[in-house]
Amino acid sequence: MQATATVLVYSDNADTREQVRLATGRRPAADVPPVEILECATLPAVLEALEQGGIDACVLDGETAPAGGMGVCRQIKDEIFHCPPVLVLIGRPQDAWLATWSRADAAVTHPVDPVEFTDALAGLLRRRLLTGA
Repeated sequence: MQATATVLVYSDNADTREQVRLATGRRPAADVPPVEILECATLPAVLEALEQGGIDACVLDGETAPAGGMGVCRQIKDEIFHCPPVLVLIGRPQDAWLATWSRADAAVTHPVDPVEFTDALAGLLRRRLLTGA
């Protein structure tokens, strides 16, 4: 198992980034490595970080403006070779179809429920780190 997992968190809202950071904690589950959070508030920062590599999962805020997390998810799935798995934060359960359209690997509602969020994030990290997908 690798020493740490890097999770990119994209939101223009510092409070949302903090909710994700607090929900994640040091390690979202006992069977995944400790997590380092890379916070991004703009689309260019997200694209630059992904191009540099080393990102194991992305958490994208669907409510971010001007580039919302679902549009960003669809873009990176098209443009980033071996794109890491993506967890999208959606505003309401009825927006799950948009997360599907964006090709997100998982979606949870915002505000962040720590149990639901860490279960989803840990699942993505397991898949990425154990199978490389």
